[in-house]
Amino acid sequence: MNFIDTPLEGCFILEPKIHYDDRGYLMESYNERLFSQKTGLDFHFVQDNQSFSTKGVLRGLHYQTGAHAQAKLVRVIQGEVLDVAVDIRPGSKTYGKHVSVVLSSENQRQFFVPRGFAHGFLVLSDTVVFFYKCDNFYDKASEGGIIYNDPEINIDWNFDASEMIISDKDRKLPKLSEARQAW
Repeated sequence: MNFIDTPLEGCFILEPKIHYDDRGYLMESYNERLFSQKTGLDFHFVQDNQSFSTKGVLRGLHYQTGAHAQAKLVRVIQGEVLDVAVDIRPGSKTYGKHVSVVLSSENQRQFFVPRGFAHGFLVLSDTVVFFYKCDNFYDKASEGGIIYNDPEINIDWNFDASEMIISDKDRKLPKLSEARQAW
């Protein structure tokens, strides 16, 4: 598996080695020992989540606060998304900066989003099945979020905003400057 650094410390893109033959393919999608060796991080994933969405659905930008903060390893099982992580760690030299990556069932890339980051994705294909591993359990009382179009963060979703499908809850999220602190 190839680990690719991003401009945000702690965020990695993972490219699995895919073994093809006349029957299809086989790949190792996660190996805890290899992940720890390559990243220097040592933790365990405790919860897996999966969602299904249609083209134009934007989910995010979400995070968990305090003791319930979550690191996530995300990937697309079917379809394609633009996946985004925003650094919201107080005092970080990249606070308020973001990185985005296209994840698809074709490229099989994965994206590691550490604790202290807001996360979201936009569906680019007709449908998508999105999968993520979390290193902490979800806690409703610890939810935090940032509006997807915060001008301070300035994410280029490269998609017509009038065609985005966004939940009422996500449309009401605050800007980063007004958001609940992650820690």
